[in-house]
Amino acid sequence: MSTVGLQLRELREKAGFSLRKAAVAIDVDVAILSKMERGERKFSKALVLKLAELYEANSDKLVIDYLSEKVLYELEDEEFGLEALKAAEKQLEYKKQNTQ
Repeated sequence: MSTVGLQLRELREKAGFSLRKAAVAIDVDVAILSKMERGERKFSKALVLKLAELYEANSDKLVIDYLSEKVLYELEDEEFGLEALKAAEKQLEYKKQNTQ
């Protein structure tokens, strides 16, 4: 399973951007973008969307992967993480049904 950072690095390289050019385009320090791609620092949703646009990539898939990593980070060491995730899923479904 590839991390969002690795996916974005692959997309950057495929789009022909150097790390420096990509960082300048989204107004982020080169070292910070490098750390994000290596998984040493977390992306924000806004940066994921900016990079998806810059690389002309599927932003929906990248945001889903970003959110998945964010949830995993919060729950991976929790004893009841899976149960909490299932409860949250039910709550999301309930809220979506009651807001339509």
